[in-house]
Amino acid sequence: MKHSIIRYTFLSLTALFLGSGCAKSFLDQEIPGRSPDQEFYATDADAQAATFAAYDFLQADYNWGWASILLVKTFPSDESNAGGSGPADQPSYQALDNFTFESQNEAVLWTWRVCYFGAYRCNQVINRVKGETDLQKRLIAESKVLRAHFYFDLVGLWGDVPLILKDLTSAEYSKIPRAKKAEVYAQMEKDLKEAIPLLPVKSAYPASERFRVSKGAAQALLGKVYLYQQKWPEAAAAFNDVITSHEYDLEADFAKVFSNAGEFGIESVFEVPFSSRKGFDWGNFPWATFRLIESNIHVQLQGPRSDFYTKAPNDSLQAGWGFNLPKPKLYNAYVAAGDVKRRQNTVMSVGELVANGGAWTAPTAWDYEGFFQRKYGSFEGQTSSEGGAVPDLNYGNNIRLIRYADVLLMAAEAYYRAGNEGRAREELKKVRVRAGLGEITATGDALFNAIVNERFLELAFEGFRYMDLVRWGKAEAELGALGYKANKHELLPIPNEDVRIGNIEQNKGYN
Repeated sequence: MKHSIIRYTFLSLTALFLGSGCAKSFLDQEIPGRSPDQEFYATDADAQAATFAAYDFLQADYNWGWASILLVKTFPSDESNAGGSGPADQPSYQALDNFTFESQNEAVLWTWRVCYFGAYRCNQVINRVKGETDLQKRLIAESKVLRAHFYFDLVGLWGDVPLILKDLTSAEYSKIPRAKKAEVYAQMEKDLKEAIPLLPVKSAYPASERFRVSKGAAQALLGKVYLYQQKWPEAAAAFNDVITSHEYDLEADFAKVFSNAGEFGIESVFEVPFSSRKGFDWGNFPWATFRLIESNIHVQLQGPRSDFYTKAPNDSLQAGWGFNLPKPKLYNAYVAAGDVKRRQNTVMSVGELVANGGAWTAPTAWDYEGFFQRKYGSFEGQTSSEGGAVPDLNYGNNIRLIRYADVLLMAAEAYYRAGNEGRAREELKKVRVRAGLGEITATGDALFNAIVNERFLELAFEGFRYMDLVRWGKAEAELGALGYKANKHELLPIPNEDVRIGNIEQNKGYN
C-alpha cells in the first residue's frame, strides 16, 4: 500500500482574514515565540511548507462536507445518476443530478470555497516568497500553475468570477466585482507562461515528488485554457509541446490506468495522491467539519450499495454506498462502438455481475438502471485493513486530473478546429488503438463527432463531460431530458452567502 505523498500542513483558515486593517483586540495580541506571517516565507523550508498547503486543497473533497469537485462536475452530465438510498440521501448531489440546484447547494458552496482557498494559498507563495533560490523560484512557478488550475475550474463552472491575486482587507471583501472570463483566462495564460520555463520535466522529479506539477502538466493546462477560449492554433501548439516531450505515453493496457500500478505512471500528467494508510475506523474517522483526511472517502461512496450487492467471487469490487450509478446511455455507447476493453473497466452491467456469480437484490433501487461504476472502483486492492483499519474508510485511489489520453483527445480537437484534420485523426487514432478499435477515416462534422464520442468513452466519470457539452453547445440536446435548461444551467449558481455578504452578482436564472 502506498503512503500519501502530500502531508497535511494545514494552515488556519483564519489566515484568510490577516491584514484586515481592523483595530487590535485582545484576541489579536502577539503570541510569544510565534513568527509573524511576513517572516514565515523567508526560507526554502518555509516556501516548501506553504506550497504543500496549496497542494492540500487538491485533496479537499471531504473537508467541509460531501463536496467532491469531481462529482460536482460529473453529476450534471449524462454519464450517471446520483444514486444513494433515496432522494433525500446527499441532497446536494441529488440536486446536481436532477438540475434542481440553487445557490444554497452545499456541494456548490464548498467547491467554490475550496477553489478560492486553494488560490489564496497560491497567492501567499507567489506574493511572499522572495524567489532568491532556485528552489523558491520553482515553488513560485508551481503555485502559479496551481492558481491557474483553481481558476480554471472557477471560470468553467461559474463564468465571470472575482479574480483575487492578493490579500484582501475586510473592507475590500464586498467590493471585488466579478472579472470577465477573458480577464481571468488572460491571468491563467500569464501564470502558466511564466511558470513553464522554471519547471522540470516529469522525469526529473524523484519518486517522492511525483505529485508536483511538471512542465508537461503546465503545458497541458495552458493548452486547455486556449481550447476553452477557442484559440485553436495556440491550443494545438501547447498540446504538441506535451506530445513531443516524450515524457508521456498511453499505458498499453487500459485496465492499468486506474489501478495502483498506474498511479503516477507513464500516462499520468497530473494527479492527486490519497492514502490507504491512515488507519481510520468508525471511531476515529473525522466526520465533523474542518476535518483533515487523506483517504479518498468518495470511492466508498461510489461502490455498489452494500444493502443489495454481493460481489462476484473472482472480482475485487467491494460494496459501498451506492452513488454515481451509470446510465444505460453510457453502457450502450460502448456497445455501439464495439468498445469492450474500456467498457469492462468503466461500467459493469447487472447481467455481467450475475453471470460471474454475484448478485443484486434491488432492481427498483433509487436511481439504479442496471449498471455499476468501475473506473474509480471500490476495489479491495485500493484500501487497507491493516492494524484494525476499516477498509470502507481507507481507500487510497488517486484522482487523475490530467491524463495523456485526455491531452491527445484535446489535441485532436484543437487540430481539427485549426483545419489540420490529418493530425486530428493521428492523435485520435492513438487513443482508439489502445482501446482495440479501428482508425477513424471521417472528415468534417463526422470527424468532430467522432472526437466527441471518443471523449465520452475514454473519459467517463473523470469530470469532463458536462463542461465539454456546455462549451460545444450540445448541452441542451444531450441533457435537456434530464432537467437542463438553456441560459441557466451552462453555469452553476454563485453561492448565496457570497451574493449576500460579498455583494457578488448572481448568475442568470438562480435564486
